[in-house]
Amino acid sequence: MTWLIVVSLIVVGIVFLLLEILVVPGATLVGLAGIGMLVAGVVVAFNQYGVPVGIMTLIGSLALSLVSIGFALKSNTWKKAMLSSELHGRVNIVESEKIKVGDEGTTITRLNPMGKALINEDYYEVTSKDNLIAENTPVTVVKVEGNKIIVKLKS
Repeated sequence: MTWLIVVSLIVVGIVFLLLEILVVPGATLVGLAGIGMLVAGVVVAFNQYGVPVGIMTLIGSLALSLVSIGFALKSNTWKKAMLSSELHGRVNIVESEKIKVGDEGTTITRLNPMGKALINEDYYEVTSKDNLIAENTPVTVVKVEGNKIIVKLKS
C-alpha cells in the first residue's frame, strides 16, 4: 500500500511541475507544490523501503521528471494551449481634413472621460475635457493631438 502512496506523490508532483511550466508560469506555488510532492515521495520511499530502494526512487523520479518535461516541451503542447487568433482592430485614425477644432458632433456613449462620438458622419474615440458627458449629448472639438480628439459640451 505504501508503494501506491510513493507512486501517487511522484506522479502528482510531475503533473504539478508540468502545469507550472506549461500553464501557470510565474506563479511558483504550483511548482513548489510539485517539487514538495516529489520530495515527499522519495522521503517516504527511503523511510519505508530503505536506502537502496530510496536511491532508485530518487533516480527514477528525476529521470521521469526530465523525460516528461522534455516530451511536453517538444510536443505540440504549446500550440494547443496558446491563443492563435489575431486582432483586427484599428487605431483612431484622425485625418486633418476631416476633423478640425470647432467641429460639432454627438456622443454615442457616455464619456467618462473617454468614449465614442459621431463627428462629421464618422465615429471616433474621444476624450472629454469636462470629465463626464452623457450619451446623445452635443459636443464640440476643442483640440486634436495626433490621434487624440478632445471635446467639450457644446455651448
